[in-house]
Amino acid sequence: MKRARRYWVLLTLLAVVQTIGVLPATADGMPGPEVTGASGRPGVTGTSESSESSETSGTSGTSEISGTSGTPSHQPTPAKKTIGIRLLDAPENRRDDPRAQAYIVDHVAPGTTVERRVEVTNESSTPMHVSVYAAAATITKGRFTFAADRTPNELTGWTSLDTTELDLAPSGTAQVRTTVRVPKNASAGERYGVVWAQTGNPADRSHNLAFLGRVGVRMYIDVGPGGEPPSDFTIEQVTPTRARDGRKEVHARIRNTGGRALDIGGSLSLADGPGGLRAGPFPARSGTTVAPGSLAEAVVPLDVQLPDGRWNAELTLRSGLVERSTRVTVTFPTAPGSSGAAEASTVQPGYFPTPVVAVLSTLAFAVLGLLLPRFRRRRR
Repeated sequence: MKRARRYWVLLTLLAVVQTIGVLPATADGMPGPEVTGASGRPGVTGTSESSESSETSGTSGTSEISGTSGTPSHQPTPAKKTIGIRLLDAPENRRDDPRAQAYIVDHVAPGTTVERRVEVTNESSTPMHVSVYAAAATITKGRFTFAADRTPNELTGWTSLDTTELDLAPSGTAQVRTTVRVPKNASAGERYGVVWAQTGNPADRSHNLAFLGRVGVRMYIDVGPGGEPPSDFTIEQVTPTRARDGRKEVHARIRNTGGRALDIGGSLSLADGPGGLRAGPFPARSGTTVAPGSLAEAVVPLDVQLPDGRWNAELTLRSGLVERSTRVTVTFPTAPGSSGAAEASTVQPGYFPTPVVAVLSTLAFAVLGLLLPRFRRRRR
């Protein structure tokens, strides 16, 4: 009798496990067809956009046009002259940090010297003269904002370059050493700037327009005693919207709860849409930078062919090594320029999906089916 009770207890536990495992998986939905765009690729992503309209702090840049109105200039178009810049060094303690591979990111004590090398490349087929310099930057309304021209700030006053003028052959490269000497009396806090490489033709008596293009590497230098302030953030709110051009978007409000600036990236995946559709992952639009203690908004543009209706959305955002995720159920609005509804998703992470539970349950019942006849024969 005791053995029989054990079998019945085991059967009851299996039933409970199956019920717990199946119900959330049912809410999650079985894998369905994926949304494809005009290219035919699953989860066609939106085009990344940047707030850096005429300058880029990365490996490539666009041209900046400035000057006064008047007779059009006959100078060559800046599109024919392109330059690139990239960071060559990263500190040992940041080898795994993607931001430190692209930007000059560090935390140092007052009196410390920071050195980094950048590589400037002439990506054109003609010789090019390039000016290299450091200029100020700030974080404003969720954007890393470049100061005009060679505007200085405290960080640029600490920064020196081993060369400021380069003459590059076609496809030629040159390295520039950047040195940041932090004074011993420097106050605590994070400073921002950019190491720029600039080329172009300035305005003169013959040309009233200046064609200038520059690309740069951002600088995030935090000063203070002891260890580095932690980096962290929370996703406070997710809102499905429809832009004025009709494209669906997901907006996420982010709060920087740490002590360092954050450059937000990530992606959004959709499931359980109309007819069981899945879509994504869709990358978050680039350019969102959040200052410590501030709020900003990350935007994920979605595929133009995405159907209306309810979707289970999983949003994962990251900055460097810090990553946060949230799951919500979203309903996209139908009117352009409006917002839809979002609620906590019924999908619970950590449960086995329905097929896994079904297979495990089938195996368990098969084993019991073999053992029960033996038990009955022994009782006889």
